[in-house]
Amino acid sequence: MSGEFPAEPGDMPGAAEEIGEVVRFDVVGHGDHARVMHVVGEIDTLTAPVLRGRLDEQLAEIPLLVLDLSDVTFLGSAGLAVLVAAKDEAERRQCRLRLVPGSRIVSRALEATGLLALFDIADGVPQALETAH
Repeated sequence: MSGEFPAEPGDMPGAAEEIGEVVRFDVVGHGDHARVMHVVGEIDTLTAPVLRGRLDEQLAEIPLLVLDLSDVTFLGSAGLAVLVAAKDEAERRQCRLRLVPGSRIVSRALEATGLLALFDIADGVPQALETAH
């Protein structure tokens, strides 16, 4: 296999059902210029490719994407790689990706890997949206 990630969930029988139980993405628009994607669940090698696809879709459509990770219960290395790739994609598209770690799990994973300083971080969704204007 020649990609960074395992096969797409559609390529694995039963994977879609399993992913639905492990992670959920809720996207809410905030005017024409911002969206919030709230991630609930685990970001691991199974769910990271799905997150990557959802992030790429959103970054293609909006100047500011707030990624709310406050309900992420696990953030593995595959998830961290997706966050870095999304940051690079946002820069390439000249849009902004703002993270709301929101939990100790996410904050510690970002701190432990030295990635925290790489991202535009907000304490909460309201703060992330306030500074959007």
